[in-house]
Amino acid sequence: MRYDIKEARHINGYKIEVSFEDGKKGTVDLAGYIKKGGLFSRFSDFEYFKNFHVNKELGTLCWTDGLDIAPEVLYHEATKQPLPSWMSSEKKKAI
Repeated sequence: MRYDIKEARHINGYKIEVSFEDGKKGTVDLAGYIKKGGLFSRFSDFEYFKNFHVNKELGTLCWTDGLDIAPEVLYHEATKQPLPSWMSSEKKKAI
């Protein structure tokens, strides 16, 4: 799937450079996720945040305890491409 992440590397702060299966790449800044609370409040522990990996099965960023972010969202944030239509209503709810 074109949204699958192939590679990711920490740049600085909460910024991660991601490369996708379709050859596109970009940077995501996940600092704002801390404010979302819930599971993402774990990002306030910077050492936890930096301990991500690419889960090849899911095609996305994951953390050691199973936390992950939808690859479609990361693709949207990194490439500035629109979200898939099936996610549009979810995006509006989150804003």
